[in-house]
Amino acid sequence: MRVSWLATVAAVALTAATAQAEIPIAMVGPITGDQASIGEQMRQGAEMATADINAAGGVLGEQLSLSIEDDACDPRQAVAAANKVAGEGVAFVVGHYCSATSIAASEVYNEERILEISPGSTNPLYTERGLDNVFRACGRDDQQATVAAEYVAKMFPGMVVGITNDTTSPGTTLGDVFQAKLHELGVTEAARLTVTKGDMDFSSIVTRLKEAGVQVLYHAAYHKEAALILRQAREQGMNDLRIISNDDMIVQDYWSIVGEQGNGSMFTFQADPRLDPTAAEVVARFKAAGYDPAGYTLYSYAAVQIYAQAATAAGATSGDALIAAMRGRTFDTVLGPMSFDEKGDPTTAAYRVYEWKDGTYAYAPE
Repeated sequence: MRVSWLATVAAVALTAATAQAEIPIAMVGPITGDQASIGEQMRQGAEMATADINAAGGVLGEQLSLSIEDDACDPRQAVAAANKVAGEGVAFVVGHYCSATSIAASEVYNEERILEISPGSTNPLYTERGLDNVFRACGRDDQQATVAAEYVAKMFPGMVVGITNDTTSPGTTLGDVFQAKLHELGVTEAARLTVTKGDMDFSSIVTRLKEAGVQVLYHAAYHKEAALILRQAREQGMNDLRIISNDDMIVQDYWSIVGEQGNGSMFTFQADPRLDPTAAEVVARFKAAGYDPAGYTLYSYAAVQIYAQAATAAGATSGDALIAAMRGRTFDTVLGPMSFDEKGDPTTAAYRVYEWKDGTYAYAPE
């Protein structure tokens, strides 16, 4: 009986050890709602990176266990999701996407000492609050709005420029930075108008743009509103209007809404990582599986890579040692070498201008 009892205890201990030999991590983003296509990009990237790391032996001898949570790009839902994954003991979060959700949730993660790496939150405020646990794998709105203004001034000299932005913090920041840079370059906009996220009817906005003679519109808001504005502008006879927006326009949903009327639409995004030789092998595997790793897919993949390398360097899978290991080193990622400044921003972020044509996008003429 004694041998049997000891064997039972050993089996229980082994089972417990095996159960504990997993590191819980989470991806939190817009699985539902207007930004669900980006949530899918994040999920695809995080899942493949997790599988690849586990296949290579995991992190410090333990396997990663990835959970997926939905924030629908809503700050209140984001906080609820953050509390949920924190309660589950996650060591690291890939997310969120919308800046408002990343900012809201980061307070929870900071209190619980959970590392957060956002693949796509571009609002400067996200990393400007002195929280040591927040990082982003992408650039910032003040960077991409500057690139957009420089492009407009260079490529559309003498044309009448307008600006639309929503009242969110990112929308206001994008609009303000674009406008300031435009003025610095000697161009004054003919109109700057405010739109409301979620609206469907922009006829009054379009009428004012038409009255102002706007030929190039900088849209500092989300892709759905951009698509509707452009469609309704065409309906009012603004057939030559060119629109340039931010990184949110990178999703296929934009083309699904606007169709061929969107030919010539432009947006800013970082250099396409799918074209980088560093990413070739991962991109090939995604495509072999029938998925094009566009947009934020590879940024989410990189976030998981960074976590694994930071944990290895720290000798710790969570907490203060992990967070401290994020600074002062360079990480090898699918995006290329990446390091972070004291705020948590990447030290290199090169934005480019892209153009939609026939349902796909590529670098715009320069």
